[in-house]
Amino acid sequence: MVSAASDPEAARVPPTLLLSSLVTDDRATTFARARAAAGVLFFNDHDHIMLVDPSYKDYRDVPGGYVERGETPRQAAEREVAEELGIHPEIGRLLVADWAPNEAEGDKVLFLFDGGALTTDQLNAIRLDPSELVGYQFHDIAQIHNLTIPRLARRLVHAHAAHRNGSTRYLEHGNAPERGS
Repeated sequence: MVSAASDPEAARVPPTLLLSSLVTDDRATTFARARAAAGVLFFNDHDHIMLVDPSYKDYRDVPGGYVERGETPRQAAEREVAEELGIHPEIGRLLVADWAPNEAEGDKVLFLFDGGALTTDQLNAIRLDPSELVGYQFHDIAQIHNLTIPRLARRLVHAHAAHRNGSTRYLEHGNAPERGS
């Protein structure tokens, strides 16, 4: 094994590179390298869901973003809500975990957490980050397919149902996988 004691150059090489030099096959090249993202589903007192209007996307989304190194998905959701909306509500349980393979964008695992119903005080405290968001509105889940892209709409329908019945759902590209598949 290479070490700093046996090779002074090894002291300047990151341990991950040392480890990779010991791997004798290329099995790791077949492993998925999914990015993780986390979002929060917020509700108003009419059970409508919040969709935000990002300044950098051409579709409505939920508050959230990518998980950074050293963060858990819940921590990423909390950070993103604070950055995008300027509020710090309690983030509840996981509603949906969605495996989203995509050749063009790369594989992703997407987590949606329950933000619950925002209070009047929380709604009044929202301060949008203009570099990220240009607006937000609450929408009836029945209209969601007309308001955003299909893969997100499917995920939101499942998340809304999970919120209402107290479940957590596993999805693949926004769909519940068929049993036995």
